[in-house]
Amino acid sequence: MSKLDAIRSELRSIIGRKVIVTSDKGRNKIVIKEGTVVDVFPSIFTVKFENEFDIERVVSYTYSDILTSVVELKLC
Repeated sequence: MSKLDAIRSELRSIIGRKVIVTSDKGRNKIVIKEGTVVDVFPSIFTVKFENEFDIERVVSYTYSDILTSVVELKLC
């Protein structure tokens, strides 16, 4: 099993759970948000965020983002 398959199976087990997403946007910009893992696809996974105005936003990330430490997930 490759590392990407291991990441995919781990994310599949936490669908519907709250996570804290830390993403590195470059140039010393780090964004930390709390969201819910919505779905896992063959190439990407999606996380739903809500802001203070009750607007939902679904953001997709690739498994290589986690592998290269651009995105980090922590369970709440």
